[in-house]
Amino acid sequence: MAGSALLPSGIWAADRYEELRKELTPLKAITSYNNFYEFSTKKEEVAPLSQGFRSSPWSLKVGGHVSKPATFDIDDLRKRFPQEERIYRLRCVEGWSMVVPWMGFPLAALLKVVEPSPKAKYVRFETLQDWKQMPGQKSSWYSWPYVEGLRLDEAMNDLAILATGLYGNPLPPQNGAPIRLVVPWKYGFKSIKSIVKIDLVGSMPNSLWMQAAPNEYGFYANVNPAVDHPRWSQSSERRIGEFFRRKTLPFNGYAEHVGHLYARMDLRRDF
Repeated sequence: MAGSALLPSGIWAADRYEELRKELTPLKAITSYNNFYEFSTKKEEVAPLSQGFRSSPWSLKVGGHVSKPATFDIDDLRKRFPQEERIYRLRCVEGWSMVVPWMGFPLAALLKVVEPSPKAKYVRFETLQDWKQMPGQKSSWYSWPYVEGLRLDEAMNDLAILATGLYGNPLPPQNGAPIRLVVPWKYGFKSIKSIVKIDLVGSMPNSLWMQAAPNEYGFYANVNPAVDHPRWSQSSERRIGEFFRRKTLPFNGYAEHVGHLYARMDLRRDF
């Protein structure tokens, strides 16, 4: 894969990383089976509707409770922060999953540059709002723009990345070009796409899905096979390209890296 690099030491042992490499979801499936409601609620429509999307020039504004607020050009971000290959499981709240070879860099690296202040407790992310390019935003069913959030300690975990590519090439529009969040231990809707703004804030952000259906989509959205969605079980998942379902792993298989973040929480209440 062009421009790729192995995971930094300390994330996984090499054999576990190579094991995931053998399970990669084909590029065609990753780029044609997409949830991106800014374009359409129908997965098969997202790719064709997004092909005229302009992802350059692009700026990412980072501010809020920070000592050094800044605006970054997407090309500068790619040059300033070394791009790494991160092969991660992706688990959708709908019950399907993929294995994706992302290219990107740790979110923590960007946050350290702007220097969070003591008032910063959460990180709020916001997607581009442009209904002319994103026809799905004409719908009044959702509160646009798409907003998501993480607790600051979650955002600083090395597994949380800002992805700029997949399969060694820049992100295509349907996958969140030019920059998106990837939080592999959470359901996919937390990994907000086409980000234009990041703010460090003192209070928990109210995300788009929390506003749309608070009884179904909580702030944390950690992959948890023991906590069902109100309308379906989360104990198993359908890996794209496979016939049989497989068991869902706690924290999507990343419990040893992130479980300590929730050690004192009731994960049935704080879902």
